[in-house]
Amino acid sequence: MIGKRVPQVTFQTRVRDEAVGGPNPYRWQTLTTDDYFKGKRVVLFSLPGAFTPTCSTYQLPGFEAAAEQLAAGGIDAIYCLSVNDSFVMNQWAKSQGLSAVKVIPDGSGQFTKGMGMLVRKDNLGFGPRSWRYAAVVDDGEIIAWFEEPGRCDDCADDPYGETSPERIAEWVAANPAGSRAAPQMELA
Repeated sequence: MIGKRVPQVTFQTRVRDEAVGGPNPYRWQTLTTDDYFKGKRVVLFSLPGAFTPTCSTYQLPGFEAAAEQLAAGGIDAIYCLSVNDSFVMNQWAKSQGLSAVKVIPDGSGQFTKGMGMLVRKDNLGFGPRSWRYAAVVDDGEIIAWFEEPGRCDDCADDPYGETSPERIAEWVAANPAGSRAAPQMELA
């Protein structure tokens, strides 16, 4: 994955717009891969689902807590992506009180499929979802890759460790923006 570009897709998002009025002042807004990644050095992490235990208890809040440390290493944005629609992702972000981490809804799984990380989770009643991974992406190019071991359809467990905020922050601190990044070993 290192050296590859992230897939070009269009995301269907919902954004707050007071001009809409009413009890649900949101409107649809399409955002592209370039809107999220062009000209930025970002941490992208993807997980099986909003509101799920490991994602909600450790990974998402951990990245929120690590935001200042990541920014000190030259990270411009932190994105959490999941194969969930914008309604679900927005409510999850709200329930988590996020301010630093921005959520990306990949409702149809197009981005996740393009990353080669779409797996079936029919054994849990989820259908197609993302395998847990993280990357440091510089202007659309993957410069570091972290993936949980054992990627497969209908995995019996939910491995977590390689994509932890602590592991990513450690890599960013050792490879701040402007330095020559050491390639991260790809784990399969």
